[in-house]
Amino acid sequence: MANLRVKLPGLDMKNPVIPASGTFGFGYEFAKFYDINVLGSMMLKGTTLEPRYGNPLPRIAEGPSGMLNAIGLQNPGSEAVFHEELAKLRPLYQDKVIANIGGSAIDDYVQTAKLLSSHDMVGALELNISCPNVHCGGIQFGTNPDMAAEVTRAVKAAGADGITMINTMIGMRFDIKTGKPIIANKTGGYSGPAIFPVALRMVYQVSQAVNIPIIGMGGISSGKDAIEMMIAGASAVAVGCQNLVDPYACPKIIQEMNDILDEMGIEDINEIVGKSHQY
Repeated sequence: MANLRVKLPGLDMKNPVIPASGTFGFGYEFAKFYDINVLGSMMLKGTTLEPRYGNPLPRIAEGPSGMLNAIGLQNPGSEAVFHEELAKLRPLYQDKVIANIGGSAIDDYVQTAKLLSSHDMVGALELNISCPNVHCGGIQFGTNPDMAAEVTRAVKAAGADGITMINTMIGMRFDIKTGKPIIANKTGGYSGPAIFPVALRMVYQVSQAVNIPIIGMGGISSGKDAIEMMIAGASAVAVGCQNLVDPYACPKIIQEMNDILDEMGIEDINEIVGKSHQY
């Protein structure tokens, strides 16, 4: 059996598989399906300083080999996540989690980060500066390098310890009878297997330009996909849309990764990280 252990800043993980933020709730919801302690870590649902209802309904539409969503960061707010959601997760999960933080202003990120990082279950923070479905904040920070640097520096003076990529890609669907967009927000974030080759390309390029670890995501739906993402340069992987298709997706992917590595005669998964860079 191959060694699947990987290390990221603040996280010592038994394997590299992490459910992506927004597709796994606050973790305890999936405990009725399987022992969530098999996971390397988990990204909590995106959290903002104050509670958010999110975007108007409908928020989801299917697409070819994927789905559109425009949830709009609906969440109960940072205080409720700290005192209630993490309290529900604590008896069910023994390892550290990654808190995902969103905001409309830099100070929102700072205050939310200060609170959630003080919880003993939180090993790392993920700054959501690329959400395409909120009308202020989110992607406005992510598409401006100076603003991205400013919000990151405000939360952590030394800068980022890693990168998670990619987020969804903006898309649309229409009702052919009425001509109206199916999603009330008009556009939504497209995710699922259809974007996997794009995500691979981006992780491959970015991993050669930075010296910090990358959590690669975008359309991963099998152990083979996860291994391919790590070959592209990711140090760990996150599984998103597939959790909505199959609640058992993550444990299946972990087992598939182990089986494939055994077949390949690879004893340590870290050996494959960035293997593509030699060509």
